[in-house]
Amino acid sequence: MNTLPPLARVPLLVLGLVSLVTGVFAGLARLGVDAPAFAAAHAGSHAALMIGAFFGTVICLERAVALGGVWPFLGPAAAGAGGVLMLAGAPLAGSQALLALAAAVLLAGGVVVVRRQVALFTVMLAVGAACWLLGNLAWIATGTVHAAVPLWLAFLVLTIAGERLELTRFLPTRPSAAPSFVAVSALILAGAALAPLRADLGHGLFALGLLAMAVWLLVFDIARHNARQHGLTRFIAICLLSGYLWLAVGALAGLGGGLAPGHALHDMAMHAVTLGFVFAMVFGHAAIIFPAVLKVKIPYHPAFYFPLALLHASLALRVAGGLAELPALRAWGGVANALTLAVFIATMIVSVIRGGRPQARRRRMG
Repeated sequence: MNTLPPLARVPLLVLGLVSLVTGVFAGLARLGVDAPAFAAAHAGSHAALMIGAFFGTVICLERAVALGGVWPFLGPAAAGAGGVLMLAGAPLAGSQALLALAAAVLLAGGVVVVRRQVALFTVMLAVGAACWLLGNLAWIATGTVHAAVPLWLAFLVLTIAGERLELTRFLPTRPSAAPSFVAVSALILAGAALAPLRADLGHGLFALGLLAMAVWLLVFDIARHNARQHGLTRFIAICLLSGYLWLAVGALAGLGGGLAPGHALHDMAMHAVTLGFVFAMVFGHAAIIFPAVLKVKIPYHPAFYFPLALLHASLALRVAGGLAELPALRAWGGVANALTLAVFIATMIVSVIRGGRPQARRRRMG
């Protein structure tokens, strides 16, 4: 089957990274940290840049590689271009349309996968894509990012949970796993769908669903078993388990009202989920995802634990600053979050170089 060659996928990833870097600086500006004027001007677009333009690009790219063919790559291209268009100062409608197109392509790919293999996890991945599309439509209809955020978060959480659900087949059969997963997912979906219409009720249900999902993952995911293994398997498991704990923290903050914009717990709720949970998943799976997408080698090294430890320490500092009502401490935590992402990217680059050296030596010897 014809597909986009690995070298041609690099520009798509770069588009997403542009939104990531700008989105991080925009987030720092929201904390009152001096940031480049270009990024500070997009402080209000922080969530759209990070969730839609960055995570949307990466998830669409990963799914396009797995699906095969050329048309699925329209998804990451549209998501990445939507972010760049936003940064270029073009009319917002253009970026919104491109991000909606990216979500629609991801959903179409999900439907194709469901038709190939009807299973709960494939259905859930399609549902996650539908949440992203509905969130983008809510953003377009209301003109406010806040109406879309629960649906966007549902997109990330259900996508990750769906991928973890697939791996439970390697564990002894537990009859309660699938029904409880469906019930928890339904609670998340109900809350996310209600949030744009009845914020208090929707946010409450959504936060309760996130808490239930954190518990489900801690109980049923294979990560608890893999944490007793070694090397990369153990590292991934520790990333996952720590991320599930942050998901629970974000859910508890949400139950305290933190999903409402302007609430004292809002920063805690949002970043416990997106940084503590989602980025922990990224850190854990980078050594698997990027080799699959870009056809590069990323050999495991114990140094992978360093950015993970920084992630949790910096986020804990940020949360502590928020709870103690110390804006400066929270801002320092945000700066440390940004530095953590830079350390993670540098670690991956060094690992790619390490992965390429043996092959290069073999070519010279041959």
